[in-house]
Amino acid sequence: MRTLFDQVGGFGFLSKVVLGFYDRVLDDDVLAPFFADTDMRRLIDHQTKFVAYLMDGPASYSDEHLRLAHARLGIDSTAFERMIGVMRSTLEDFGLRDRDVEVVVGRMRARQDVVVTAAHA
Repeated sequence: MRTLFDQVGGFGFLSKVVLGFYDRVLDDDVLAPFFADTDMRRLIDHQTKFVAYLMDGPASYSDEHLRLAHARLGIDSTAFERMIGVMRSTLEDFGLRDRDVEVVVGRMRARQDVVVTAAHA
């Protein structure tokens, strides 16, 4: 059985999705400040691999890795939900089926406890 990663077209497709996602994130008043001092090229590479991992592709991320990557950012539940919404709309706009969007978003949401490090603003 082919993975969701393979079904959508692999890294070529996911690179476009992640670029579209960050275009939206950087235009968002709530989310953009989290990326003010970020090497976006490096982040996009990591995020592409992370989304591949969420789609059962050839990448691996542990909760500890995610915790360390997000610990200093002070992300609260409001920002996390906003990011989930941006990812959902990006995946939909790139033509993913509803059930596939739900898989990716559900797997992202399952990691909320390691990404959200600040109390609600």
